[in-house]
Amino acid sequence: RLGSVVAYFTSAKFLLYIGHALSTWGDRMWHFAVSVFLVELYGNSLLLTAVYGLVVAGSVLLLGAIIGDWVDKNSRLKVAQTSLVVQNASVILCGVILMIIFLFKTQLLTLYHGWLLTMCYILVITIANIANLASTATAITIQRDWIVVVAGEDRSKLADMNATIRRIDQLTNILAPMAVGQIMTFGSPMIGCGFISGWNLMSMCVEYLLLWKVYQKTPSLALKSAKVEESELKQLNVKKESDIKPAEGVQLIVEKDLSGFEPAQEKEMSCSARIAEPFITFRDGWVAYYNQPVFLAGMGLAFLYMTVLGFDCITTGYAYTQGLSGSVLSLLMGASAVTGILGTVAFTWLRRKCGLVRTGLISGVAQLACLVLCAISVFMPGSPLDLTVSPFADISARLFESEPLPTIASPEVKPGMVFATGMPNLLNGSTTPANSDPEMSPEPVPLISVSLLFAGVIAARVGLWSFDLTVTQLLQENVVESERGIINGVQNSMNYLLDLLHFIMVILAPNPEAFGLLVLISVSFVAMGHIMYFRFAQKSLGKQLFVCCTPHPKAVSDSSPPDNTSTV
Repeated sequence: RLGSVVAYFTSAKFLLYIGHALSTWGDRMWHFAVSVFLVELYGNSLLLTAVYGLVVAGSVLLLGAIIGDWVDKNSRLKVAQTSLVVQNASVILCGVILMIIFLFKTQLLTLYHGWLLTMCYILVITIANIANLASTATAITIQRDWIVVVAGEDRSKLADMNATIRRIDQLTNILAPMAVGQIMTFGSPMIGCGFISGWNLMSMCVEYLLLWKVYQKTPSLALKSAKVEESELKQLNVKKESDIKPAEGVQLIVEKDLSGFEPAQEKEMSCSARIAEPFITFRDGWVAYYNQPVFLAGMGLAFLYMTVLGFDCITTGYAYTQGLSGSVLSLLMGASAVTGILGTVAFTWLRRKCGLVRTGLISGVAQLACLVLCAISVFMPGSPLDLTVSPFADISARLFESEPLPTIASPEVKPGMVFATGMPNLLNGSTTPANSDPEMSPEPVPLISVSLLFAGVIAARVGLWSFDLTVTQLLQENVVESERGIINGVQNSMNYLLDLLHFIMVILAPNPEAFGLLVLISVSFVAMGHIMYFRFAQKSLGKQLFVCCTPHPKAVSDSSPPDNTSTV
C-alpha cells in the first residue's frame, strides 16, 4: 500500500497536477491584481482596466491560430518551457515596473507633462498582454496535448484528469485572489507587486523542473505527429484502399529532429511570403476549425461566453447596485465554486453511465433549466428593469452632453470613490453601492429578483462545467494530434470573441435599468449554444440520441472513433 501511494505521488499525472496548480495560482493572482493595480494607478477610473481587457481579448482573437500553429510545429518540451519562461518573466518584469510607478508616481507625473507615466502604462499593458499570450500557449500545450498523451489510450483516465484540472481551477479561482487581496489590503499595492513577482520567480523554477520530470516519465511525449505535405497525401490516395492504413496520413517524427527540420522550400522563402505566412496560418486555422467534426460543439461552448450570468466585474457591480454587501457576494462566489466542483463530479459520473456526447446534452438541459430562474428574476419585484428608459441613455448623455470623465488629475476623485459601474474600491475595502448617499436612507430594494438571479447563476454552474469538460474532451479525442494546437488556438479565439462581444454589449447599455435585457440576451445565447451542440449530437448519435444506458466497456465515448482510427 505504501508503495502504491509513493508511486502515485511520483507519477507523471500527479506531477502534472502540481505544476498546473502552481501555474494557475500565479495566473489567478496576477489577473486579479493587475486590474486592481491599473484602477488604483489611474485615479480610481476603469479606463486602463478596460483598455487592458480589450487588448488581451483582441490579441488572443487575432493570434490564437498562430500561437496554436507554433505549438503544433515545435517539440512539446520546447513549447512548454518557452511559454513558461516568457509568461513568468513577463509577470516579474511587470511587477517591477509597477513597483517603480507606485514609488515614483508623483515625479513621473511632472516629467514630460506626464507622457513618461503614460508610456509606463502602455509598457505595463503590453508586457501583461505578452504574459497572457504565453499563458494561452501553456494552456493549449498542457491541457489539450500533454494530458492526452499522459492518459494514453485510456479515455476514462483522460476524463478523470480533465475533471481534476477543472477542480484545481475552481479552487484557485477563489483562493488565489483572496490571498493576494489580503496582502494588498493589509500591506500595500507595492508589497502586492513584490509578492507576485517573487511567487512567479519561485513558481517558474519549480514548474520547469516538474515539466522536465513529466517529460522523462512519459516517453511518448517525445513523439509528435506532423502533417504530410498535400502532394504526398494525393500520392497516397492513388493506392488501393486495402493497402492504406487509417493513420497513414500522419507520420511520427522524433521531437529532437522536428525542431531542426526545415524543408528546402522554406529556406528559400521570399520576403513577401514570410510576411504573408501569419495571415495564411490565420486563414488555414479557421478553415481547419470549421471542417472539424466537433465544430458545432466548439461553437456551442463559445456561445456560452456571451453572457453576463457569471461572477465577473459586471454581475458583481450590478449586485452592489441592488444592495448586496461584499461579505454576501464572497459567500455567493464560494457557493459557485462548490457547484462548479460538483459539475466536475457530475461529468465523470454521467460519462460512465451515458457516454460523452449524451453527457453534454444532459449538462446543457440542466444549465438551461437553472437559467430559467434568471429569466424569471427580470420580471420579479425588485428588478430595476424599466422599458421606458432607453438602454443607451447613459452613453448618449456622455456623447451629446459632454459629461466629463474622471482623470488622474481630477480633483473630484476621492480615495473612497465608488465607480460609476457599481464596483467598489477594492484596495480600501469600500462596499458602498453605486450612486448611494450615506446621508440619505433610501427605501430597501426587495431582494426577490436578485436572489432568484444568483440562485440561477450558482445552480447553473453544475451544468456549465460539466458541459465545458464534455466539449474539452471531444476536442481532445476527435482532433488529430498534428492539429491540436491550431484548433484549440482557434477555439480560444472564438471564446474571446464572444466574451468581447458581451463586454461591448454592456458598454452600450450600462445602466441598471437595462441589465434585465442583458440577462434575457445572455440566456438566449446560451440556448443557441446548446442548440448547436444538440445538432452535433444528432449527427453523431442519430436515432440513439436519447438512449441513456451504461455503455459497453469498449464504447466509453459514444462519439469518438475506435482506438485504431484517427478522425480529421
